[in-house]
Amino acid sequence: MSFQVHHDMTAPLSHYFIYTGHNSYLTGNQLSSDCSEVPIVKALQRGVRVIELDLWPGSSKDEILVLHGRTLTTPVPLIKCLKSIRDYAFSSSPYPVIITLEDHLRPDLQSKVAEMVTQTFGGMLYYPESDSLVQFPSPESLKHRIIISTKPPKEYLESNGIKQKGALSPGGRNSSEEDEEASGIPDHTAELEADDRSNSDQDDADLTDCDNKSGQLGAPAYKRLITIHAGKPKGQLKDALKVAVDKVRRLSLSEQELEKAATTNGTDVVRFTQNNILRIYPKGTRITSSNYKPLVGWMHGAQMIAFNMQGYGKSLWLMHGMFRANGGCGYLKKPDFLMEKGPNNEVFDPKIKLAVTKTLKVKVYLGDGWRLDFSHTHFDSYSPPDFYTKVYIVGAPADAAKKKTKIIEDNWSPAWNQEFTFPLTVPELALLRIEVREYDMSEKDDFGGQTCLPVSDLRPGIRSVPLHDKKGEKLKNVRLLVGFQFV
Repeated sequence: MSFQVHHDMTAPLSHYFIYTGHNSYLTGNQLSSDCSEVPIVKALQRGVRVIELDLWPGSSKDEILVLHGRTLTTPVPLIKCLKSIRDYAFSSSPYPVIITLEDHLRPDLQSKVAEMVTQTFGGMLYYPESDSLVQFPSPESLKHRIIISTKPPKEYLESNGIKQKGALSPGGRNSSEEDEEASGIPDHTAELEADDRSNSDQDDADLTDCDNKSGQLGAPAYKRLITIHAGKPKGQLKDALKVAVDKVRRLSLSEQELEKAATTNGTDVVRFTQNNILRIYPKGTRITSSNYKPLVGWMHGAQMIAFNMQGYGKSLWLMHGMFRANGGCGYLKKPDFLMEKGPNNEVFDPKIKLAVTKTLKVKVYLGDGWRLDFSHTHFDSYSPPDFYTKVYIVGAPADAAKKKTKIIEDNWSPAWNQEFTFPLTVPELALLRIEVREYDMSEKDDFGGQTCLPVSDLRPGIRSVPLHDKKGEKLKNVRLLVGFQFV
C-alpha cells in the first residue's frame, strides 16, 4: 500500500469520503459511559476528520457541557474538548477537521460557544465570507484549518418555535437525533433531519422580550462561524434530497433511513451527494456503541458515514481499512462514476448490474509472530496452534466473496501457499478483509488477528501484511506473507 497522499485534493469537500466519528466524546456505551476528551484525541490520532459534540447547558450560568442527553453519561466541559481538538487536530493528517455540533443551547450560550471557538482555535478556524456557500472549499485549501457544521441559529429557533424559552436541560424534552439514540425508537422518514425535530414542553413556551434580544445578539456571531450548514428538510424523502442551485448543505439520515432511501430513491441520493454532504448515523438501538455496514452509504456517495470509533466489531474493521487508503489522511476522493452525469443528466444507479472490470488474485503464503505476541498456552494448552486464514471481499453486493485456507495443524509458523481469485465490478470500493483463526474442535475457534485493506491501494507483488487485534490495534509481531496480482 502507498503511505503517501496520492488523490487529487483540490476538488470540493463533497467529492470525498471523510473519516467520520459519532458521539466522539463517549468512552464506551451510549447510555452510561463517561464523556471525555480522551476518545476525541484517540480518534484524531487515528486520522478521523469529523468530530461530533453534543452541547448542553450546565447548571451554572455560562457553563456548556458535552454529553449524550437524557442518558446517564457523565459530562465533560466543552472547553476541554475544544482544546484537545486544537492540540491534536493535525497529529496524523494536515487536512481539515470538521466539528459537527448538535446544539441544545439558548442563544446567549450559542454566543458563548462562538467566543470559545474563536478564542481556542484562533487562525486555525475557517469560516466563509458569505452567508451560504454555492460550492464547498477543497481539502487542499483547508489544510490545517478547523471548520464548524451545525444548524444556523435562526433555523434552530424556528424549528423549536419562536416562542421557546431557550433550550432545555439534559433532563428536559427537546427532541433531536439524541432522542432516537437514547430511546432506541426508530425515526420517521417524514421527518428526515433528526437534528431539526422538536417537541418542547409547554412550560418552556414563553419567550420574554429580553430573551429575544439576547437571541438577536447571540445568533449572528455563532451563525457566522458555520461553514457547512445542516439542512432542514421537510416532508417526503424526495423533497429532502432536492438539489438547490445556489447553495450547498449537509443532510443527516439514520442508517435505516438510508436503507429505505437506497431502495426507493437511490439515484436521488447519488445526485444529492455530488454537490451536497450526506451524513449517516447509527440507529438508536446501538446502545453498546456497535456499528453498521458502511458500504451502502459509500455506494450512494454518502461522505460522512458516522461511526462509534470507541466501538468494536467487523464493521469498524472495514472503516479502519477503507481509510488506510490515500496515505491515511482521512479524505478519499470518490470514484468518478459517483460524480459523473450523462447527456440527459442521469447519474449512477447503484442497483444496476455491472460488468467485471478487474480481477484480484490473493495468494496466502505463510504467517508468523504469534509465538511472540501470545502466550504458549493461549490457543491450545498442550500443543501448538492449528491456524487457518479467511479471506473476504466486502464491497458492491456482486463482489462479496469469502474464501478459506486449509488448517495447518500444530504449527506456530503455518505455510498455506493457497491462491484465491476475486472478480470485481466496483474495485474502487472493494475492501480485502483477512482474518486468521485457530481451529478448536470443542469450542469456538480462537481469534488470531485481522486486517482490512482497500483494494484500490494494493500494490502488486509479495507483501508482509501486519495483523491487528479486535480493537484495531496493530499486533507487534504477527504478520502474513501475501501475494497480490491484478489481471
